[in-house]
Amino acid sequence: MIKSEQASLSVMRIAVITIIAIFMLSVCVLAASSEVKNVKIVLSDNCEIDVLTTKTVVADILEESHIVVLPEENVVPNLTSEITDTSSKIVITGRTQDAYSAVAIAEEEGSVYLDQLLSAYNTIIEKIVVIEENIPYQTITKDVSTSNEGTVTTTLQDGKEGLKKATYKVKYQNDIEIGRTLINEEVIGEPTDKIVQIANVTNRGSKNETRKPQEKKETNGASGGTLASKVEGIEPIVKTLNASAYTASEGHEKTASGALAKAWYTVAAGKGYPMGTIIYIPHFANQPNGGWFVVQDRGGAITNNKIDIYMNTYNECITFGRRNIECYIYLVK
Repeated sequence: MIKSEQASLSVMRIAVITIIAIFMLSVCVLAASSEVKNVKIVLSDNCEIDVLTTKTVVADILEESHIVVLPEENVVPNLTSEITDTSSKIVITGRTQDAYSAVAIAEEEGSVYLDQLLSAYNTIIEKIVVIEENIPYQTITKDVSTSNEGTVTTTLQDGKEGLKKATYKVKYQNDIEIGRTLINEEVIGEPTDKIVQIANVTNRGSKNETRKPQEKKETNGASGGTLASKVEGIEPIVKTLNASAYTASEGHEKTASGALAKAWYTVAAGKGYPMGTIIYIPHFANQPNGGWFVVQDRGGAITNNKIDIYMNTYNECITFGRRNIECYIYLVK
């Protein structure tokens, strides 16, 4: 009985030793099939990490080392590359990092190729570009009104854009402009300012009364011919005056001279022009009066450089606005 037990124990020892031997042999075979590599990882801040790994794919090695690659970073070799050497290097660089500095780091051990590293960078191209650009004009507003009631805006001078030739140094990346620097400017044509004027429309009658056209009491064409005949042989004073327009409601047409104001006849002028002074205005040559007017009125805002032309309606005054016009002034004695 004792001999039988001893024989069983011997058999068990042999079985255990055999199992252990088979396990050790399997481990050796597995180690032989998974070669351990020494990989140096250079981070974008130039920190270096040495790791031992059996992984071969770059992405797997970085994941095993708990290294996350940011979207703005490059990896050389790329994430899908396989590392077969027992001693290799993985370089992680930022896109703004100097490419040649990264190459110098990598070439210390010759673990990456120059063209492979540079392929991670997009080339920036600079070009000199000359273009013509418009120069915007300025709008100058002259407000000569004394109140907000009965104002009219008149364009005294139209604006015109200028032109300049500009030279830029332009940077392109992937055929997309990423920046430009002005090198030189040459003005080809200066801009012309637009000038507008805001002025009051003079109304010498009551503001609240309905304005009606004044009935003509004589033919203006005839009066124009009569006025022209009165100044024959008299040398006129030729001046450019600032002209506006006014009207009066029915019953308020009396002028400073005592006569009733008439359209295409009456003007208000400064005290430098006596009552009865005849003024010819070529601008109105095609009107019923042929352009001939008589000074019959005054005005508080009327100076010797201004005249106020009487018109039938408020709308006519608004349409006329204010403008500079040439006048031939005849001082009749």
